[in-house]
Parts: sequence; C-alpha cells; structure tokens
Amino acid sequence: MQVGKSVKRVDAYDKVTGRAKYTADICPKDTYVARIVHSTIAHGRVLKIDTSEAERVEGVVKILTCFDVPDIEFGTAGHPWTTNPEHQDIADRKLMNEHVRYYGDEVAAVIAKDEVAATRAARLVRVEYEKYPHVLDPLEAIQEGMPVIHEAFPDNILGHSSIREGNYQEAIREPGLIKIEGWYSTPSVQHSQIENHICYAYMEGGDRVTVVASTQIPHITRRITAQALGLPWGKVRVIKPYIGGGFGNKQDALYEPLCAWLCTQVGGHPVMIDSTREETFVSSRVRHAMRSHIISWVRPDGTFAARKMKVWSDQGAYASHGHGVVAKGMGAFPQIYPCPNVECDCWTVYTNKPSAGAMRGYGIPQTMFHNESHIDDIVTKLNMDPVEFRRKNSMPVGYVDPFSKNELYDDSFNQCMTKAEALLNFNRKRKLYANQTGPVRRGVGMALFWYNTAVWPISIETSACRMILNADGSIQLMLGETEIGQGQDTAAAQMAAQVLGVSYKDVHVVSTQDTDVTPYGSGAYASRQTYVGGFAIAQTGRILKEKILKHAHRLTRMPVDIIDIKDSWIVRKEDGRRLISLETLATETLYDIKHSEHIAAESTYSVQSNAYSFGASFAEVEVDIPLCHVRLLGLVNVHDCGNLINPQLAEAQVHGGMSMGIGFGLYEKMLFDEKSGRMLNDNLLDYKLPTTMDHPDIIADFVENPEPTSPFGTKALGEPPACSPAPAIRNAILNATGVAINDIPINPDQLFESFRDAGLLEGE
Repeated sequence: MQVGKSVKRVDAYDKVTGRAKYTADICPKDTYVARIVHSTIAHGRVLKIDTSEAERVEGVVKILTCFDVPDIEFGTAGHPWTTNPEHQDIADRKLMNEHVRYYGDEVAAVIAKDEVAATRAARLVRVEYEKYPHVLDPLEAIQEGMPVIHEAFPDNILGHSSIREGNYQEAIREPGLIKIEGWYSTPSVQHSQIENHICYAYMEGGDRVTVVASTQIPHITRRITAQALGLPWGKVRVIKPYIGGGFGNKQDALYEPLCAWLCTQVGGHPVMIDSTREETFVSSRVRHAMRSHIISWVRPDGTFAARKMKVWSDQGAYASHGHGVVAKGMGAFPQIYPCPNVECDCWTVYTNKPSAGAMRGYGIPQTMFHNESHIDDIVTKLNMDPVEFRRKNSMPVGYVDPFSKNELYDDSFNQCMTKAEALLNFNRKRKLYANQTGPVRRGVGMALFWYNTAVWPISIETSACRMILNADGSIQLMLGETEIGQGQDTAAAQMAAQVLGVSYKDVHVVSTQDTDVTPYGSGAYASRQTYVGGFAIAQTGRILKEKILKHAHRLTRMPVDIIDIKDSWIVRKEDGRRLISLETLATETLYDIKHSEHIAAESTYSVQSNAYSFGASFAEVEVDIPLCHVRLLGLVNVHDCGNLINPQLAEAQVHGGMSMGIGFGLYEKMLFDEKSGRMLNDNLLDYKLPTTMDHPDIIADFVENPEPTSPFGTKALGEPPACSPAPAIRNAILNATGVAINDIPINPDQLFESFRDAGLLEGE
C-alpha cells in the first residue's frame, strides 16, 4: 500500500536545502522592473497624469498610464470558464483604471532597468483626480443616494441569492416557541502568505507572451491574461514554479495580465512586477467581511421550528470571486442544522475598499462564526449542553442536499464530536468551570463546520493527467493541479504509485506547471485537488498499466488477465511469482528494434460529483477580565475528510488551518480610515498575526469514513481546518464570562467594551 502512509515529502530535500526555485530565483538578470502607481483616493476619476519629472530619472525605460491600456474589461477570478455566459465571471475592470474605486487602485506603471529607478520614478508621477464620494460599509452602500461604484450596478448590489424551504411565516405561529436573534460580523483579513505576489513576462516566437508567476491557477491565468489583452489564448503561455503559499490570494489573476501587457510595450523584453508587502495587503485580494442577522424559533425541547438568516458581504471595489463566496456560506446554514422552515437571503455589495476574493474556507469561516455563535446563544438561553444540542439538531445520516446531491453516508458529526470531546476533556472542564466569579476565569467552547469538496455542480470540475514510463521503470507524472506548499505533489505520487503497483519514490512529479506542456487542471482551490485530481490519476494509471501489461504479455507470454504489477515487478497473480522487472520491460520496449514504443498515457476526467467534509473544534480559554485578555489554553480539531492519503501531511494541514482560525478569532482585522479610505495597518508590524507565543498545544485528529464517490475515498481537508476554531474560541469565552461577543476579532478593545457593557469591570 502506498496511500495511507506518512511518507517523506517528495519536495522536502529541495525546499530545506534551498534548491527549490521560486519565481524570483529564475527571473533573468536583465529583466526590467515595473512599479505600480496607486490611487491616493478611494473613489474618483483620473483627469491627468504628469510623467515628465519621472521620465527624467536615469534608468526609466517607459511609463504607461490608465489612458494607454486596451479598452477591455475582464474578470480576474480563478474560476473554471465555460461557454455558458451564466457561468462566466463579471468583467468589471481594466489593466489600469481611469475610474478608480479604492485607495490603491492601479493608475500607472513605471518600467525601469532596476528597482531603485522604478521606485524613484513612480513617486514622481503626478496624478490629478476628480474626487467622488466613497462608501466603505456594505449596509450603507445599498442605501438610496449612495455613490454608484459601477454603473452596471446602480444599487451597488453585485448579487443576491435566496433559499426558501417550508413556510417560515406559518411555522413561527406555533405556540410556545422561543425566539433567539442576533447580529454577527467578521472583518476583512489578509492571507499573509510568505511569498508576496510576483510575476515576470517576456515574449518569444514572434508574438507569443510567456508569464512566469506565483499562481495557484496557471491554466486559468493563461485564459484571463489572453482575454485581458485581447489575444488568442494560444498566444499566452503561463509557467508556475514553486510557490510560497497562497491560501486563495493567488486564485485570481492579479498582476499577470498587466505584466504581460507591459512586456509587449517594451518589445518583449522581460518585465517583472514584484509586489511589496504593503501592496499585497491592499492591491491583491482579501477575505470578504460579512455581517449577518439570524433569527431562530426554538421549542423548549431544543428543536427548531423555523430559522431565518440574512447576510451582507463586502465585495470591495471589483467583482473578483464575487457573489459565490457568500452564497456558499449561506448554503451551509440550512444544511448543517436542517430545519423544515427556513428563509435565507444574502447580498454581495460593492464598496470602495480592496477587492475581496477567495480565502481559505470560501465564505464558510465567516458564516460558521455567525451560525455557531448563534447556536451557543440558543444553548445559553435554553440552559442546554452545547454538545447534546448539536447532536439533536445537526445533519442526520442519510441527509441528501437536493442541489449538489451530496449525502451524509456516516455519522460523522457525532463521531467527530465524541473524539474531540474526549481529547479536550470537555465535559469535565465544563462542570469544573461552572459558576466562576473571580477576575480570572476559564471556559470551554465548541463549534461544528460543514464543507463541500470541489465546485461541482456550480462550475465544471475537470482534471487531466499524463504519465510516462521511463526507461528505468520509474514514472513521470504531470498534472495541472498545483503544489502550493500543502503537499499536493506527494499525495499525487502516492496515489499514482498505488494504482500502478510501484513505490511512490519511483514516481517523479513535475511540480512546475507550464501551460504549453502540462495537461489541463483548474488549480489549487476548493480543497479539490486530491479528490478531483485523484479521478484523473486513477483513470490514467489504469490506462498506463493496461499498456504495460500488454507488453509484459509479449515479453513473458503470460496472458494479461493473470498478471499484475507489484513492487515494480510483473508478477503472476496466483502465486506472486516475479516474471520481469518493470525496468527491464521499459528498457526492452523502448529499445526493441522491431517493437519500439515510448509507453505513456494521458486522460481527462470530468468529475460530476461532490463530497461533504465535516468536523469540529473544541477550545479552552482563560480570560483575565480586568486586563481584557484572552489566553488560549487548548484547541482541538477533529475532521472526517475520508481516507488519509498521507496522515502526517493531513495533520500539518490541520495545524496550519487552526492557526489561521486563531488569528481570525482573536487578532486579525484590516483597519481603514473612514475619511480617505486608506488602509491603516498594511504591514506585518501593525497587522496582528498570531505567533508561536500565542498558540497553545494544538491537537489534530481524524475520523476516517471513506467517501464512496472518490477513487481513493478522500474528501476536502485543505480549507476545513480554518472554518471552526474562531467560533469555538468565542463560545469558550462566553462559557467563561457569560458575555456573548458577536464581532471578531475578540481583542482587548472588543473585550473592554463588552465587559464594560456587561458590568464586569470595577468602576464602570
């Protein structure tokens, strides 16, 4: 067995020794450097740009402005494109924008021979604006009389979706119901991946442009770049080297289209855009801030009669991933706790802030915070046990979503809760911490999460794979699915080895994607790669194996149906007798004077299924009320993500997601000046990320219920770990203090206001 083992990462040696090459490492030395001139107003129009002083800086090659770019609007989201216009992203921006819509919008670019000259010249570009009123809050942006950010959306509403099940108005008339309602909000946060966005472009072969980029979506970026420049898609090539993290930020075509165009304006000479950390904060992508209002009508026995949810999502200046993020989050509401009578509405609203896009969890961390906080508000009101309430109301075995056709095949929620409950010693601590009155109190809390795997049926799901049998019997494996630090290449090697009957060490994964030669794959997002890529790997592996066994028949005279491949040998199934090594077969076949053949296989698998992924977070906190300080004492995540391909990599994924959840709940928030729209903490000093000093011992564990629709029994794990820690921490603070805090991050400022309002602070 090659899957299910904690084998060493295939890229481990190169990464720890520094041999792995990232975009900056392979950029030619003579590459020009481009620096972007960003808008210094939140909303308005560029009237005039004076570049005369900037052009006098030694080393400047060319300066281009928003008045020079192609008159083509395009969408940047890393979604699979289809020929159906309803499944195409909204095209609402140009390469640089004359109508600027946020503080940081791109208005000009300086191309110079080095970074110093480019930076100096960019500071000398003078821009004259016609300033318009701006709006930073989505609930304000939809009010009458607010500034219109995009003419095609006069009410600033990018999208609206609704869910109606049963009869809400009739259900709430039931006698004896208890009404619980609340407002909940989550902020805009930044991905803060190690490697800022970087790309460079050059031309070759006449009029073809090549973009080398740190991107999660090379094939999609190729299509978007071609659309933005008005080029045939075959005129664009995208290469993805190793990538230093993305978490969804690089699931957009960020500066690749602009960089490609700049290159075409200087005769095809290489041009690089290397974003600073400040630019990455403001001018890449952020997580959607969301605000919700939830009403639940509950019977005294703790069952739901009716529920209502309204959610407003802050899209920022441009559509990017747009309405799909909040729609997915809202879709979880009636599924995780099925109720016969539900009304849900969600809106995505343009504001004059940085564009929101994909970020780990894709709307679920926000709505899980809203919903799981609300569940504990219900539990508190009814004086019920939070675990038992969830056991009573969470999705039952056999539940089928009418839209995705996803089914809960196993008792996953209860199994995850039982294991996490024991790991944190939740029941004993809940009793121990009851009725505390001192200044320092402890509490425990929990939260569930729900997640889909991949994007079918909202969008197409397809993956292609190529396998080549080398002359030494090893396998060359190529996928469009991208390694971004999560261990994708290792999991792919293990799956391919399992199908073929070889060691994973003999599977050489080509980690660099090149759209000229790499088979199509949509990329790294939606926790899709092991699931969707697994279909393509399994199918291609079977095709390659069939070819190998046909040649084995020729060389051994044994019928194909009685032989197999095991440990890189052709063996008889009946007794395991070794007949010929795979190496010998490969060499003989390639160099046979009469039957020479290069054995390879390639196939595409269009996946038309999805899979539920489930789990729970349990947290323990210590709250110093006078100091308004929370210390996280323990955090446990338990996941049902199906069969584990590599347990050690799975645990690492969960640890990373839990860390992001800690930051989301306790520390991170993008702050904006209301008067100017400028971000105030656009650096890693002022933007507070949790460090190792802020982490307790975090525990990751698993319930392995194989997914029946998957060839390897897998389902989502990449994003789920970030979905439930924040509400679990919030609910632990509620348990410790009796104070429900509905807006994150729960930092000292937030705690002071909440404790003051609750009368917990002396002298207040």
